[in-house]
Amino acid sequence: MFFYPYPYPCFIASCMMPNRMNSSVRVLHASPNAPAVDIYANGDIIVSNLAFSEFTQYLPVPPGNYNIKVYPTGKTTNPVINTDIYISEGTVTNLAAVGNLPDISLFQISESIIPANYGEPCVRFVHLSPNAPAVDIKLADDSIVFQDVSYKEVTNYFCVPAGTYNFKVTLTGSNDVVLTVPNVKLDPNYTYTIYAVGLAEGKPELKVLLVEEKKI
Repeated sequence: MFFYPYPYPCFIASCMMPNRMNSSVRVLHASPNAPAVDIYANGDIIVSNLAFSEFTQYLPVPPGNYNIKVYPTGKTTNPVINTDIYISEGTVTNLAAVGNLPDISLFQISESIIPANYGEPCVRFVHLSPNAPAVDIKLADDSIVFQDVSYKEVTNYFCVPAGTYNFKVTLTGSNDVVLTVPNVKLDPNYTYTIYAVGLAEGKPELKVLLVEEKKI
């Protein structure tokens, strides 16, 4: 798992109001050529020194509008991202910094807030490699789980019996394997996301991040 806790118990100062803290946000740095970053919400720092392919912990947040600024670590001028977002009540959201500098943006990815399928684990795939073509995600026996997934596409959830699985990522419509995801242990009553990040050609290389989603 790729999980990097940070010492920020709240999204912004107003999260001292616990009766409003019914939403959660997690941040992912998925911009391959961007340096480590600091992230501010409505002028308050919420994440410090987040490097490529790292996640924060889930941050409790009141619903509402937020201005998000992303700076290279230690900087407070010329943000690489300056955008406004809205966090709905009772939601779980991943905020991913995506794309290559200077054309990077904040991509919102919602999580399911319903239980896994009758105790079975469920998994989905998110394509965040800016220069990788569309791909299929298959099991070891070549059965297709997700088909023709392109950049910034988020699949539906796929529920399976609990167990250990080997996934492989191929170019859409071919058997050319570009990534393997071996020994993926999927536990009952959990949901997971597999993120593809990095570059198909160049550094950092294409890789996958498997993360558990927040249990509701």
